[in-house]
Amino acid sequence: MKVTTTLSSAAALSLVAGLALPLAPAAAADAAADSDIRISEIAYTLATDFIEVAADPGTDISGWTFGSVTRGGSVQAQENTVTVPEDTTVGDSGAVAIDVPITNSVKAGSAADGEYGSSAFVIDDDGELVDFQQISGVVDGKGVTGTKNTFTPAPVIGQEAEPTGATAAGGQSIQLTGEVWKSAAPTPNALPDGNDNGDDGDDDGETPQGVTPIADIQGTGDASPIQGKTVTTRGVVTAAYPEGGLNGYYIQTPGTGGADRADGAASDGIFVYSPDTVADISIDDHVEVTGTVSEHYGQTQISVSASGLKTVDEPAEAVKPVEDAFPAGDEKRESLEGMLLQPSESLTVADNYNTNTYGEVVLATGEGTLDQPTDVHRPGTPEAKALEAENLDREVVLDDGATVNFLKADKDIPLPYLSKEDPVRVGAQANFTSPVVLGFDHEKWRFQPTTRLTGDNAEAVQPTTFTDTRTEAPESVGGQVSLASFNVLNYFTTTGDQLSGCQYYDDREGNHITVRGGCDARGAANAESLKRQETKIVTAINKLDASVVSLMEIENSAAFGKDRDDALATLVKRLNEAAGTEKWDFVDSPSAVPSDEDVIRTALIYQPAEVAPQNDSTILDDQDAFSNAREPLSQAFAPKDGTGEIEKDKTFVTISNHFKSKGSGSGPGNEDSGDGQGASNADRVKQAEALVGFAGDQQEAANSDLVYLLGDFNSYTQEDPMQVFYEAGYKDIAAEKTDESTYVFGSRTGSLDHVLALDASDEADGAGADATAFDSVTGADVWNINSVESLALEYSRFNYNVSDLFAPDQFRASDHDPVVVGLFDSSDEGGDDDAGADAAENADTDGSSDHPGGKNAGKNGGKNGNHWGSRDGDHPGGKNAGKNGRHNGW
Repeated sequence: MKVTTTLSSAAALSLVAGLALPLAPAAAADAAADSDIRISEIAYTLATDFIEVAADPGTDISGWTFGSVTRGGSVQAQENTVTVPEDTTVGDSGAVAIDVPITNSVKAGSAADGEYGSSAFVIDDDGELVDFQQISGVVDGKGVTGTKNTFTPAPVIGQEAEPTGATAAGGQSIQLTGEVWKSAAPTPNALPDGNDNGDDGDDDGETPQGVTPIADIQGTGDASPIQGKTVTTRGVVTAAYPEGGLNGYYIQTPGTGGADRADGAASDGIFVYSPDTVADISIDDHVEVTGTVSEHYGQTQISVSASGLKTVDEPAEAVKPVEDAFPAGDEKRESLEGMLLQPSESLTVADNYNTNTYGEVVLATGEGTLDQPTDVHRPGTPEAKALEAENLDREVVLDDGATVNFLKADKDIPLPYLSKEDPVRVGAQANFTSPVVLGFDHEKWRFQPTTRLTGDNAEAVQPTTFTDTRTEAPESVGGQVSLASFNVLNYFTTTGDQLSGCQYYDDREGNHITVRGGCDARGAANAESLKRQETKIVTAINKLDASVVSLMEIENSAAFGKDRDDALATLVKRLNEAAGTEKWDFVDSPSAVPSDEDVIRTALIYQPAEVAPQNDSTILDDQDAFSNAREPLSQAFAPKDGTGEIEKDKTFVTISNHFKSKGSGSGPGNEDSGDGQGASNADRVKQAEALVGFAGDQQEAANSDLVYLLGDFNSYTQEDPMQVFYEAGYKDIAAEKTDESTYVFGSRTGSLDHVLALDASDEADGAGADATAFDSVTGADVWNINSVESLALEYSRFNYNVSDLFAPDQFRASDHDPVVVGLFDSSDEGGDDDAGADAAENADTDGSSDHPGGKNAGKNGGKNGNHWGSRDGDHPGGKNAGKNGRHNGW
């Protein structure tokens, strides 16, 4: 059961901003002296870090802040500060431990040298500093002083920590015993002998005698009511994990579970942490265990030594899995923690990013995936916050019964869940075919298979099947011609081995796969890796089969002393080789290019049989707006009719774009404000404004109102940069005509990629008026071949695991999905002479042009455009905290 909750980015910033001004040193001392509350234990060398306070039983610490500062006095990251959930009180032991990462600036264990280290602090809900204790000794006769930075709470700033003079030996914590800090075996949620806080020695404080039912250990709250106590309990073993790092097993009270289970009852299942005994038990054994009750990363467990296990001879009534729809929200799930269950309804795959790292698949209850709030609602609104709260309630992780990081260990054990034959795609349905146990770890509810799952034992152990939602081609979008966007995932023909200084990501055998840094190349490490990347991209673009394709993240070959279009020409050559004909060509770079460009660029390719370029290409050279992004590239095209004649009256303008990413930013308005838009939002707004002006110039140059903006705008549909386009008269085609999204990040689904069409509706009213760019759209589709597929299928993860998941197909050719749009109703392309004459007559009569396609062309049959999605920038906590970030297109 949960005892701690880490803050979201927005909440953390709000907390820091809302705390009181620093207390004067004397005031801080008075606050601590007036209360009987103090830090009593600090653990920082264990699998879990925690700060424990001693206080009178029943003391309410809801809303208090626990955290640590570095040896320099500042909070290193927001994860080093935690706020305590509502209704958290000190138990009968007189102590409560809160999980919080301690900043890793302490020389611990055998390396401890007595020098000063990190400091732990506690702030109450009134913003007063309760205690500030420093691990180890002093420097120049004093403790660390709290230093101001982004994450340091105000009450800590300027305050001096009290040195404990103690460091922890390996596997131990430092504890306040009497008035002296010592290193000892950790006792979270329990005070060492001599430190009783409110326990008067009466029977009420004694360790429970006899056999304690599991339900009494679990209780009905967020945490066990008897933490720190030694108990004996009995149960049937429902799941066991002798390998993989969990080092324990679940037991459940005999006869419990099934369909008749009362809502809100205390759980009848519990995890037994026992590396000493896990190999001695089997599923369905009836056992009696004796051990200490604690909360580990939010899950109630009993720690059992080698002598704490007994086999019960008397038969036990069988445990029955709870078969019902899996509920949303913590309260209902708490009553099922540790129990065997088999959800009766399918859940939706919401994320598979960590499947190749930790064997995890994020699922969602209810309908659909988990939508990014800023794709559905304006950032920072109550509606956006409510949607994210709903997302958190719906999430549950389908785990693999292990804690293994497959990128670091067990690379020769086949990954769970993933295979070439049975894809696990975001948006697919997960159906449970066998029971799982509900656990809680690293702030997430988890379905654990009843023993460790690997690719080798999937047939017997895997508890789910997944629907296959793959398609071999996009949906038909109609029209005479089509447009598409495609992110080619750092396609560099200048491979790392052609340059000096490159650092690499390697496969499990030490072979270089992709460039990690150290040089300007960003893609494949060598020709072999480039071939795998090219195969996927070429297959995808040829099957996409659009008349014009906007490319992002292709090498700017000028950065390597080559012709600027060298990599682009190579890609087109590969496309034509695969197509078996000269199907594709590329738009040449203009004579004038920006003087200071990124090593990646935008580009346009097209099919000469379907469209013809009109005039020269143009790049927006605006160093003020695009100094940190890729400059937009514009090219006008005219479609060709069935005889190959160019129809110049249908000339349309395309502009390829790739705005600044959300991952970093500097300058006013570019910090991450916590409203979901990420960093550099102000710069993306500036880029949107510059693009609108540039598009107007290109519209005038081409003498056409048919203007289309394509690419990766690094902005979700309701964010500020997109509002610039809407206000300028553009519509988001995919949002209007589909319910699909282009990207998945942090278990949130949404669209960073857009095709925008100018829609001068006010000017187009009235019979015979010219069709707008949006009205000329006949259909749209987001072809979900990339974002919804597991990262393990990407060329960049080739041979990371013994499972060979690479396939020469279109799936996971990139991390963004292409958007494809049809233009010009084909019914306007030809017909009999009378029909043409009638059309001309009507045009002459109405005094307006015969521009093809009615104002409402293509609107019918479109999908509801109100489905949005997202990927929040920080993958939530726990095992995933601080791991490698995703592709920098985010």
